[in-house]
Amino acid sequence: MSTPSIKGSDNGKPRLGVGMVGYAFMGAAHSQAWRTAGHFFDLPYTVDMAALGGRTADAARAAAEGLGWRSVETDWRTLVGREDVDLVDVCTPGDTHAEIAVAALEAGKHVLCEKPLANTVEEAEVMAAAAARAAAEHGVRSMVGFNYRRVPALTLARRIVASGRLGTLRHVRAQYLQDWIVDPQFPLVWRLRREVAGSGALGDIGAHIVDAAQFVAGRRITGVSAVTETFVRQRPLLSSTSGGLAASGGEGVGDVTVDDAAIFTARLDGGVLGVFEATRFATGRKNTIRIEVNGSQGSLAFDFEQMNELQVHLPEGAAGAEGDLAGWTRIQVTDPTHPYMAAWWPAGHLIGYEHTFTHEVVDLLDDIAAGRDPEPSFADGLQVQRVLAAVEASAAADSRWTPVAASHPEADSLASPSIARS
Repeated sequence: MSTPSIKGSDNGKPRLGVGMVGYAFMGAAHSQAWRTAGHFFDLPYTVDMAALGGRTADAARAAAEGLGWRSVETDWRTLVGREDVDLVDVCTPGDTHAEIAVAALEAGKHVLCEKPLANTVEEAEVMAAAAARAAAEHGVRSMVGFNYRRVPALTLARRIVASGRLGTLRHVRAQYLQDWIVDPQFPLVWRLRREVAGSGALGDIGAHIVDAAQFVAGRRITGVSAVTETFVRQRPLLSSTSGGLAASGGEGVGDVTVDDAAIFTARLDGGVLGVFEATRFATGRKNTIRIEVNGSQGSLAFDFEQMNELQVHLPEGAAGAEGDLAGWTRIQVTDPTHPYMAAWWPAGHLIGYEHTFTHEVVDLLDDIAAGRDPEPSFADGLQVQRVLAAVEASAAADSRWTPVAASHPEADSLASPSIARS
């Protein structure tokens, strides 16, 4: 299936039916993107938000009405099999990613799957292989939802690195800091259970900075030395079967089976050194993401708390400044010449978190229409999964240096990452 099955619309564009499985935090963010992308960008398709999948009919209907979906399915298999669904958006916990995504690909549906790609390397390998087969045999496309790549400032950072302005890269450092489980009375939600989440801070937020750092640097992590820690090892059981970033506890306690924090040093291709930190115990930090790259001729730095800005230092002076006027330059990434920004507001008018998902949808649909493989691909997601596995293996072996398992040849797409979205 290389083109949508539903044709025709009021504007003459082919209609692309989307079915989304899951409707919590990520489902709401993805729904916002599917609703708004066509209002600001010239999409190649008219998006039809055909079906929302959830386990409980009443709750799913309420979510569908609020989020803009026109129908509901309580069995994801039925959703995948619908003739009016051309693309399946997977927004469920990690333990279901592989089963849903592979079934959708085998049914000839395009797939957008939230990160991390899977809970294990083995699941990710199956998914990457299914994606490669679907693309080769039927023109079906797939993408992993690492949305922070779509922050305009980070895409601009990638362009600067790729241009060679920073010279030979030396260092990459990345942090992702949150504090939503600092309270030991916060309940045992699914993100704290290995059988559902795969890992803790490492996979939930560490995966984001692994992908973003590799994307900006254009280099892969090849080996790690790591430590992980679980600071609160038992928590109150949930008062209900649900629970996300805000939940309440009931009676009894259960074991936390994932990490609360992960810190590792790394080597990347080309001799680049890396330092990574992911924690959900950084008291006072709600969603802090920092990435810095140092090269022989300059540096750049990004902080998500100022997501519309990029800090750049070029020793020769970014605007001819020298001597006591030389230093870091703050670039406000809101000009029409900056990635994605021509579709939004006049220069100086800021965008937010939700726009990263809109950019994700735009890139995915443009790639599907052009018949090219989207990035980050399932192969890229597999490579991130291999890094996460190496971190866990190193931490379990007293921080022993652990190489990242080599990828298969078809998984080498990160060697030439896309840098020119606009």
